[in-house]
Amino acid sequence: MKCILLLPILMAVVAAETYSTENDNLDIEAVVRDLPTLISFLDCFNDKKPCDEVQADFKNDMPEAFENACAKCTAAQKHIFKRFLEECEKKAPEDLKALKKKYDPDSKHYAKLVAAISKS
Repeated sequence: MKCILLLPILMAVVAAETYSTENDNLDIEAVVRDLPTLISFLDCFNDKKPCDEVQADFKNDMPEAFENACAKCTAAQKHIFKRFLEECEKKAPEDLKALKKKYDPDSKHYAKLVAAISKS
């Protein structure tokens, strides 16, 4: 009986330990395929231009995701982040460099982040 009562509490704690899943269905392939869209995400994240709602949601979690190697990311978010960084490396390396400087100025976290999301 005690186990049954603890289950909802445990589920609430686990749910609170991940970022919002509201945008987990983002079509990241469409984003990275279209350079202006990819750049708009980078411009948002780098404070160059205003963010739309989806971009703002991801940007809100970005500092902690960098610092903690995406520990609170869902599997979908890890995949989105992985594809985003991969394509930024190819298509917008200078903007990616600015992103790393903004969210990891001492270069302490990026390698751990990439390792954490690499299997997604």
